[in-house]
Amino acid sequence: MLDSLENRVKLPVPGSADKVLLHSCCAPCSGEVMEAMVASGLALTIYFYNPNIHPREEYELRKQENIRFAEKMNIPFIDADYDADNWFARVKGMEWEKEKGKRCTECFDMRFERTALYAHEHGFNLFTSCLGISRWKDMQQINGCGHRAAARYENLSYWDYNWRKQGGSERMITISKREHFYQQEYCGCIYSLRDTNKRRREHGEENIKIGVMYY
Repeated sequence: MLDSLENRVKLPVPGSADKVLLHSCCAPCSGEVMEAMVASGLALTIYFYNPNIHPREEYELRKQENIRFAEKMNIPFIDADYDADNWFARVKGMEWEKEKGKRCTECFDMRFERTALYAHEHGFNLFTSCLGISRWKDMQQINGCGHRAAARYENLSYWDYNWRKQGGSERMITISKREHFYQQEYCGCIYSLRDTNKRRREHGEENIKIGVMYY
């Protein structure tokens, strides 16, 4: 794997940053981003803050897979709090918003605000997220939340790189299969799980089973 990383095109890193704080939601989404940064000689630290993920069993599955790959890559991993109660309070009244709507914006804001605070307090001047690599996400929505969080602090920027381009989306899938990552079938929150199961039932499919790998 390391030999193949050496042949990767170097990322166009903003400014003179040589270290990055990466907000990660799961191993499948972050695997390609992690490898791309390592190939570019960047010192990165993973920040795992995802109080939206439901249920707790699902949260632990995604976190442990991310830790497993981070350890394999020798990348520091910051395990932030699972303050689900604060998340539910923050999105209260938005329970029936559609995916990519106001609830998602509020969710991204909350997660990025905490990531930006950690970056500010620990000497990072650049942070980014792997969330945008998923084709199910609105990249403009995610980047807006990232820039808004970074603007709270001087000398902190959000890196809105398009991780999907130049084969990023395809490599994401390849890495997930190569590493046998747990591959979830819904975004993460209880409302996403509810709506995904509704769609599955409408198509004659069973509800999602936590812990089952879907490829």
